[in-house]
Amino acid sequence: MTMVKISSKVEEAAWEDLKSLAAESRQNISGVLTEAIEDYVHRRRVRPTVLDHLDASMDENEELGKLLSQ
Repeated sequence: MTMVKISSKVEEAAWEDLKSLAAESRQNISGVLTEAIEDYVHRRRVRPTVLDHLDASMDENEELGKLLSQ
């Protein structure tokens, strides 16, 4: 896997929490940070997909929705 070097600023408390988590889980900070980024990206991408499916389902079942609301 190719690694890239990043530089950013975070709140000190968040940084300390990250370091503590890395130590507790016996991982290096880079590993914990990579996992956190992957989780964040996954959550952000799943939500629009779920909403798209919900919209499609509502369109497909519009007549049923009208009947149930009476």
